[in-house]
Amino acid sequence: MEAITTALVVQPGEAAGASLTNGAFELLADGGAVSASRLTLTTGADGAPPHHHKRSHEVFYVLDGSMLFRLGDTLTTVGKGGLVIIPPGLVHVFGAAEGQTADVFVVLSPGIERFSYFERLGAISRGEAELSSLLPDQDRYDVHLEDLPRWRALPGH
Repeated sequence: MEAITTALVVQPGEAAGASLTNGAFELLADGGAVSASRLTLTTGADGAPPHHHKRSHEVFYVLDGSMLFRLGDTLTTVGKGGLVIIPPGLVHVFGAAEGQTADVFVVLSPGIERFSYFERLGAISRGEAELSSLLPDQDRYDVHLEDLPRWRALPGH
């Protein structure tokens, strides 16, 4: 394996973006050692559908607002300046907390080229594609969907 000897620098305005009906996604780095993105969500909006990763750790740093995370069978709210690290295999889902917007920096390591996944999520959010269209590509994107209707409420609540 050849060593990487140059740094990646992404200047403001250079990142690829995908619009969502409930926010926006900015892909800062795609693949390699890390994938890095910035996600902004409107008030109370859901982020990605419930899922887990088989190979990657996922790190969330809340830049502004407040995020609600379901991590396995635990619900937790994380505000500005908070950090969440999710290990491979842990089922999770997230969104802006009720009554709050959210701005979050997200890192996946190792990185996986996933920009087309986020473009498809945008199309799904706009009603242009079905969630089931992601099923054939779960291994490719290391995003394995889970069935968690009403994810904001724990079972029995």
